[in-house]
Amino acid sequence: MVASYTRRTLLTVICEASIEARVVADARRLGAHGYTATEARGGGQHGERDGHWPMSGNVRIEILCEAAVADAIALHLQTSYFATYAMVCYLSDVSVLRSNKF
Repeated sequence: MVASYTRRTLLTVICEASIEARVVADARRLGAHGYTATEARGGGQHGERDGHWPMSGNVRIEILCEAAVADAIALHLQTSYFATYAMVCYLSDVSVLRSNKF
């Protein structure tokens, strides 16, 4: 038996923990069926984010979805959050099993 894979897009969003709920709500409104969120630490142009205080940390939000949905979410995040919040978004082409979930 051969596994049956389907192409989807993985949208990864790394942002301030304080806006996680807003980003997730926006993503769901724009067509995401679900997401996975984990704590993230790092540094960049906005300084170091060590996460010692939960709301000062970062989260990594991963959304598996169709390419058009990922594009719509990424565009919305860019226009709504990039100017005000520390946020990074990137897209990856992935192959998934159980494609009906995404």
